[in-house]
Amino acid sequence: MTASWRFSALAERHRAMGSDLEDWSGMGTAWTYDKDQMEEYMAIRTKAGVMDVSGLKKVHVIGPHASHVIDRATTRNVEKLKPGRSTYACMLNDQGKFVDDCVIYRMGPHSFMVVHGSGAGHEQLTMAAMGRNVTVQFDDDLHDISLQGPVAVDFLEKHVPGIRDVVYFSHIHTMLFDKPVTISRTGYTGERGYEIFCRRQDAVEIWDRIVAEGADMGIIPTRFTTLDMLRAESYLLFFPYDNSEMYPFEDEACGDTLWELGLDFTVSKGKTGFRGAEEHYRLKGKERFKIYGVKLEGTEPAAEGAPILRDGKQVGVVTIGFYSPLNDHNVGIARMPVDCAEPGVPLTIQNPDGEIAAVASPMPFYDPEKKRRTAKG
Repeated sequence: MTASWRFSALAERHRAMGSDLEDWSGMGTAWTYDKDQMEEYMAIRTKAGVMDVSGLKKVHVIGPHASHVIDRATTRNVEKLKPGRSTYACMLNDQGKFVDDCVIYRMGPHSFMVVHGSGAGHEQLTMAAMGRNVTVQFDDDLHDISLQGPVAVDFLEKHVPGIRDVVYFSHIHTMLFDKPVTISRTGYTGERGYEIFCRRQDAVEIWDRIVAEGADMGIIPTRFTTLDMLRAESYLLFFPYDNSEMYPFEDEACGDTLWELGLDFTVSKGKTGFRGAEEHYRLKGKERFKIYGVKLEGTEPAAEGAPILRDGKQVGVVTIGFYSPLNDHNVGIARMPVDCAEPGVPLTIQNPDGEIAAVASPMPFYDPEKKRRTAKG
């Protein structure tokens, strides 16, 4: 394992299930367990799974200039964000290229929490805070336990009054098992789910009680990499694994635009003044590629990084592929030329064991109207 500088309180729970704790974003993370991974996928899609996503970085931005810092560093207009609500946003560099995505939680008038992955989110916030009346605090004591799947709400309502009233992208400060927590209606699975932010000292007890008391409901521990199965069919990008940092351009530096990634929706209508804004707008219509979906014949999934051929010539790559026995589709997220990113364009996936016929397809493949993750009541 790469030397990590961040440590989850749940590390021993993961080791007990066979994890070697691979490094992700500086934290030893459960990439493997000694059990069938498909069981975990099926649990999240049909029951629920509990996952340690504490490797996500939690940054508090607090003070009179907090909203200015968030406004400068991200693509969202946070002045419209009410306390108790959250929003998905992106961060760009001066060239208008993606450097990180995040969820912004408004905790109060002058208080925000920004949760991001392995990109430059913390650095962006720190840069925007220079000379401002604001504190930017990286919080690695705060752990994040993700409970995802259709029965997650059934489990939580036994312990948290009013949990069914918590709508998509909102959060509450409450108690769970007599421990202070923030529970957010967010996740990264395409299912109705919740993230439980808790103190390090409480993480093991909360995890153990969910695992023990949720077993009769079909709730099981799931490894971090099961997210790859879920995101492939739910159109959820994962930096840098879908980006040019992983699949470099031949003749220019790494860096993808939001137009290329399909993330332009994260820019609040009419917003200017965020880092990279002018270049972002200038680059509209100048896409060098598009993130788009592929549907393959058969049940052999596309290998990660498998070349995409059109008329015998390589035109792109599959960044993640997955065959779902539950939904009986063989799908993937891909980087491909703009003229290939149209429904039904015939393609060939060059897997290590041979070529597989495929077609370009819009995403998401699973729950395209997003009714499951946004369900009320």
